[in-house]
Amino acid sequence: MILEFRPDLYFLLLFFMLGCESKQKNIWDELTLVEPEEVSVVSFNKVPPITAPEGMVWVPSGKFNQGAIDSDQMARSNERPAHEVFVDGFFMDVHEVTNAQFAKFVEDTGYVTMAEREIDWEEMKKQLPKGTLKPHDSILKPGSLVFKKTKTSIPNLYDYSQWWEWRIGANWKHPDGPDSDIVGKEDHPVVHIAFEDAMSYCSWAGKRLPTEAEWEYAARGGCEQTIFFWGNDLGQLSSFVNSWEGEFPLNNSRTDGYEKRAPVMSYPKNGFGLYDMAGNVWEWTQDWYDTDYYSKLQEKQEIIKNPNGASQPFNASNPLAKEKVIKGGSFLCSDSYCASYRISARMASSPDSSMEHLGFRTVLSSDKKNKR
Repeated sequence: MILEFRPDLYFLLLFFMLGCESKQKNIWDELTLVEPEEVSVVSFNKVPPITAPEGMVWVPSGKFNQGAIDSDQMARSNERPAHEVFVDGFFMDVHEVTNAQFAKFVEDTGYVTMAEREIDWEEMKKQLPKGTLKPHDSILKPGSLVFKKTKTSIPNLYDYSQWWEWRIGANWKHPDGPDSDIVGKEDHPVVHIAFEDAMSYCSWAGKRLPTEAEWEYAARGGCEQTIFFWGNDLGQLSSFVNSWEGEFPLNNSRTDGYEKRAPVMSYPKNGFGLYDMAGNVWEWTQDWYDTDYYSKLQEKQEIIKNPNGASQPFNASNPLAKEKVIKGGSFLCSDSYCASYRISARMASSPDSSMEHLGFRTVLSSDKKNKR
C-alpha cells in the first residue's frame, strides 16, 4: 500500500506530538539510427526505430484499455472507468533502477537525496497545522519512512501509523535505518527516493520518467483483458511477484522467497521483456494524481493519444494534497489489503515523500524528446 497524503510530515507530526551543476549524459551519441517502420496500433512485432540502449527494451506503439477490467473485483474506484489509450513506442528500463546504478549517479554528481538533507523547519511548518510547535533539534533530523511489522493482528487496516514509522537516518544507503546498509545489495532496487531525486537521476542519465499510461501499457506486455501481467490466476502470485503473503502486517510467510525487497529480475519477465512490473517496490510516474482523472478521460469519447496525466493534482480524500501517480505495488501489497500488484492499480504519493518501498525506472522516447 501507499499513503495518499504527505506521509513523512504526518508521521513526523505524530512523533512530535507523542514525544515532543550536474553531469549530463547525451545517450543519443551512443545509439545507432536505423530506418523506422510505420507502427500499427495493434502490432507488437515491429522493430524499434533505433538500437536499444543498454539495459532497456523497446515497447512498441499500440492501443489498450487503461484501467481495471470489468471482472476485477479488487479494483478501486480510481481505476475506473477503463478507457482506450494509444501510446507511441518508447524504450524502458528492463528493471527498476538499482542501488549500484544510483550510486554511480551520486558518485558522478555528488547528489544528496531529500531523505539525507537537513530539514528546513520554516518550510515544514507551512504544511503542518497552524500553531504546531517546533520540535527539539534532536528530533528534527533527516530521515524517511520505514515499515515495521506489528506484534498482534490489526483489525483496522486504515490506520497507517500502525506499521509505518519515521526513522532518523533512513535513506537510500540505509534502507532499514541508520544501522543498515546496501553492501551486497547492489542489485536491489534503490528506495527512499523522492520524486525530485528520480527526476535528477533522469536528467543525469538523459532519460525521463514514464507517464502513467506508458507504464500501464508496458506492464501489460501485450496482454489484454487480464488482471495481472501473467493472466487472471491469483494462485500464481508467489511465482511472479514479490508481495506480502500471510497476515498483513503481522506475518509474512515468504512464500515468494523474500521478506522485503528482492534483487531485480528475481521473477519472470512480461511479454515485452520487462521485469518487476508488479510488486517489489512502487515506481514513480511523471503524472499528477487526480482521483477522477479516468472519468474525465472517458467523457471525451475518443481514443486518447499519449496522455500526460491530469493538468493539476486532486485527491478526493485530501483536497489540499499535490501528489504524483505511482504504479506497480510493492513487497507490502497483500490480497487482504490493496492488491496493487494488479496492472491497473494506481496510488498517489507526495513528490517530496520517500519510503522504503518506493523507487523508479526510466524511459526514453524514440523521437529524442522528453515530454515534460
